[in-house]
Amino acid sequence: MKHVSLQLTEDGSHTLFNAELNETYHSHKGALAESRYVFIHAGLEQVLQDFDHLAILEVGFGTGLNALMTLGKALELAKARQQSGLAPLPMRYVTIEPYPLSAELIEGLNYKGMLPDWYAPLFDALHAAPWDQDVEIMPGFVLRKVKGKLEQLEWQGEPFNLVYYDAFAPSKQPDVWALDNFKKCYGLLEQGGLLVSYCANGQFKRDLKAAGFQVKAYPGALGKREMTRAWKLDPL
Repeated sequence: MKHVSLQLTEDGSHTLFNAELNETYHSHKGALAESRYVFIHAGLEQVLQDFDHLAILEVGFGTGLNALMTLGKALELAKARQQSGLAPLPMRYVTIEPYPLSAELIEGLNYKGMLPDWYAPLFDALHAAPWDQDVEIMPGFVLRKVKGKLEQLEWQGEPFNLVYYDAFAPSKQPDVWALDNFKKCYGLLEQGGLLVSYCANGQFKRDLKAAGFQVKAYPGALGKREMTRAWKLDPL
């Protein structure tokens, strides 16, 4: 991937720049901070209030940052549950990526140096996991990296209760933001499930509503006015 290069963001963490699309993988104001806010705080922490299990579908594996942040949260939860005599919360994480990064780019990412030491083996395990296979990264947490596009996904497993929609912006990859993809996500979610995205594009929100979602405004990360949260709920 000669057109992809490392860039530092304002919080010191790396993102990648895709020269063909003239687009970065994360906010230039902070890759780590954006991932924590949009997908962990506004997504995962919300779903954990409503479900006793977690099944995530991620559109756009990219650098693996969202998966890494999710694994970190899962480990924290597992330790807390262990102290209370409870088993780990079952978690399944399915992530889709049509253009996996090279080993050289992955090795250059500085997330391991910026996070507590215990993140390092999680990062390595995420990227070492083979594609299109279930891999138990840690007890109770099963990862499946799918090489392909959302349009091609044929999922026969359990429904998801959380979708991380983290593709490049609609202006850069409009096909990924097509209405049919949101209908597909809606069908893959169980009742009460949530879709979260950094994007607050008006057409995106209108298409989510057309697909059946109930869309609610939520403050955006790192100075952005809004991000998007959309639920699969019974009609009002």
